[in-house]
Amino acid sequence: MSRLRIFDETRPETPRTVHTVHEDIARALARVGVRFERWEASQPIAPGAAPEEVIAAYRADIQRLMDEEGYRSVDVISIAPDHPDRAALRQKFLSEHTHSEDEVRFFVAGAGLFTLHLDDGIYEVLCEQGDLIGVPDGTRHWFDMGEVPSFVAIRLFTNADGWVARFTGADIAERFPRMEPLAATH
Repeated sequence: MSRLRIFDETRPETPRTVHTVHEDIARALARVGVRFERWEASQPIAPGAAPEEVIAAYRADIQRLMDEEGYRSVDVISIAPDHPDRAALRQKFLSEHTHSEDEVRFFVAGAGLFTLHLDDGIYEVLCEQGDLIGVPDGTRHWFDMGEVPSFVAIRLFTNADGWVARFTGADIAERFPRMEPLAATH
């Protein structure tokens, strides 16, 4: 189940608001300029499908976003629990950073935890299969795929170099919850 928890920046132990209904999550995130949508595949996707098959199954939604927002490239990232570099990959995204372009991710399978630092609020968004999140450029945030990552995501970019982060140097991400195992998030 997708979830949005909103914390005060100074109170990481207790969320001030929790949303679990997709429409409520989308509405709350839209108020702060973050896109949150549900997508459905146009055809079944088998586990282990090639990136081309994954992109083809969501082609209409991908094209709509490319036309609306000017994204120029798309790819698929897949991280399995047995990935040999999973710990290093997780660590790479755990510190607060920004990008010079929107960070757009659609979860084809599995889950990930995006945490956005907006003014004095912390918006923790658990994205699961079927969720698309669009984090606007310049937004301070971090991402946690968990200790045992398992997800497949479509990524859209305007920058031909793909994912380029500018780390803020702040330690705020260390004070907020990390992604729990999926069984514990429901």
